[in-house]
Amino acid sequence: MNDGPPPPPVTDGPDDDEAFPADDLLSERDRQILAFERRWWKYAGAKEQAIRELFDMSATRYYQLLNILIDRPEALEHDPMLVKRLRRMRSQRQRQRAARRLGIRP
Repeated sequence: MNDGPPPPPVTDGPDDDEAFPADDLLSERDRQILAFERRWWKYAGAKEQAIRELFDMSATRYYQLLNILIDRPEALEHDPMLVKRLRRMRSQRQRQRAARRLGIRP
């Protein structure tokens, strides 16, 4: 299975309103982020370095945008299996953090 070459770097502005316009369509960068999440493990080296090289942003900002993106119905429509998996993984991490704060063993 060959997903093709990696997407080119994306250099949109840092504001969430600019990052995700109010219209109902996914931008090219939105689709590139989802495509990267689908196959990030194919890149040599650390994921954070690939994020910086491909999207020209910090890993922190990337994950902020990814979390906003996976909550959008357009993303779910675009790639339902990936978005559901990312949402499930996020929920598991949130439950684990809450359990640690409360001193509960998972």
